[in-house]
Amino acid sequence: MRVIRAVDYFDLSRKAAGIIAAMVTLKPDSVLGLATGDSPLGIYRHLADSFNSGDIDFSQTRAFNLDEYRGLAPDAEQSYRLFMWKNLFSKINIKTENLNIPDGLAGDPDAECARYEAAIRDCGGVDMQLLGIGHNGHIGFNEPGGSFVVNTHLVDLTDSTIDANSRFFKTREEVPVQAYTMGIGSIMRARKVLLIVTGRQKAEIVKRAFRGAVSPEVPASILQLHCDFTLVGDEAALSLM
Repeated sequence: MRVIRAVDYFDLSRKAAGIIAAMVTLKPDSVLGLATGDSPLGIYRHLADSFNSGDIDFSQTRAFNLDEYRGLAPDAEQSYRLFMWKNLFSKINIKTENLNIPDGLAGDPDAECARYEAAIRDCGGVDMQLLGIGHNGHIGFNEPGGSFVVNTHLVDLTDSTIDANSRFFKTREEVPVQAYTMGIGSIMRARKVLLIVTGRQKAEIVKRAFRGAVSPEVPASILQLHCDFTLVGDEAALSLM
């Protein structure tokens, strides 16, 4: 595990974007696993700026989204597909046929999960997976539990996750109660994993995840066993490390 310390969120975003940009520069047809939420927004702005300045070309890059709500149409305001389009895909030259996101309206969840896993496998696997970490140690929508779920699956969201995501909806009742997410095995099969974390409120879970025991009760802790894992955090988030 490599730990990279950043001064603040801007510095964190710049450093993490540089790692992703280097991957795409060295391997133009990279397969990127991408995340949503507040944490990666700065990274996506830096990558868009690098593209606009002519420093990086995404025309051969392929992308797989980490997760998607079940029951939301692709153009729904809170869908992760629209989030990625607004914040990154529409600002770079990645081809639409190279974008992969679980289908929130799929009629057969098991078939959709199998399809998504097969699509990742058919691309040769993810070269670099970008992650954030939840206050309870979840990565993607892999919540604390009794075991690590291996592959892409449909998960019932916990009350704490629904509460955290309700800020993106008009009311808590509008938040979907299920979501598709890459499994722990899907994440661990990525050749490189990059996790970003910011803020003093995440310091305790960062310590538990990366200085404590590996346990499905703290899903992110499994990353201690990944052969090429990089943690980028600001001083506040890493203050207990």
